[in-house]
Amino acid sequence: MVIRVYIASSSGSIAVKKHQQAIVGFLEANRINFEEVDITMLEDQRLWMYQNIPEEKRPQRGHPLPPQIFNGDDYCGDYEDFFLSKEMNTVFSFFRLPSVKDSES
Repeated sequence: MVIRVYIASSSGSIAVKKHQQAIVGFLEANRINFEEVDITMLEDQRLWMYQNIPEEKRPQRGHPLPPQIFNGDDYCGDYEDFFLSKEMNTVFSFFRLPSVKDSES
């Protein structure tokens, strides 16, 4: 499975841009294969993302903001979920990946 990070390249929000950079930077630094999906350029991917975010993770109003992370078709979470997983040192399970210890065995 491939980690997909749904981003918005033309977002006017500094917070969204920083959140996207934090996730992409982490994946690059840890040499985790991933692909960025720009929802501002790919309408079908934007709709797919919206439809596959669990109901409980959707905002009361509007659409979920990027970045949103999936492993294949499995929803991992958004930036807040990613941040919490880093704080709790559970980021590999957040991405639904084997831990570094598991892959060294």
